[in-house]
Amino acid sequence: MKREETRRQRYDAKKKTAKTFPISIATVNFKHDGNIGYLIRSAACFGANAVHVIGSLPDRKVLNPLSGSLIDYVEINKYRDPAAFIEYARENNIKLISAELSKESESIETYDFDFSQPICIIVGHEETGIPVEILNNSDKIYIPMPGVGYCLNTSQVANILLYEATTRYQNSGIKSYYTEGGKICDPFKEWQEAGMYNLP
Repeated sequence: MKREETRRQRYDAKKKTAKTFPISIATVNFKHDGNIGYLIRSAACFGANAVHVIGSLPDRKVLNPLSGSLIDYVEINKYRDPAAFIEYARENNIKLISAELSKESESIETYDFDFSQPICIIVGHEETGIPVEILNNSDKIYIPMPGVGYCLNTSQVANILLYEATTRYQNSGIKSYYTEGGKICDPFKEWQEAGMYNLP
């Protein structure tokens, strides 16, 4: 049996109990960058509900092995430019959170994730960063680094932030956004029906 077929069997078996959260990851990729494959893998492992790619998207043949053959288990959305992505986020009431080292950024250690709406964590291209129009429409956070180094690559940043966000979501007491096996559990709808939260 081929290795990829064995992987798919394992993925399909775990899919029955896997959790997916109202947390997505986005990247700006104006160059063909294999990091997107790693982001897909991270999204699938941590339970993110989508990967958003602003700009170019590498060929499936490039992405599949880098994603650990998980490309078919994660929703992938592509946007022509930052403006199109921002419009999508507004239409879907998604809170944007950019990984950006600046004077305005707050440490991930103290940042208060607001799960009253879906969130999207944005990581920039390692050379060009995150476009200013996205930064102007998002919260900004950074990962403290007490060592001699001062930056991580895109996929490493995504791993840390996805782990932090999904862990806090699970510890918040909110039910999973939805789980495999049929029934969709939408906490936002439940809150609205209980008069706790009014959707726009």
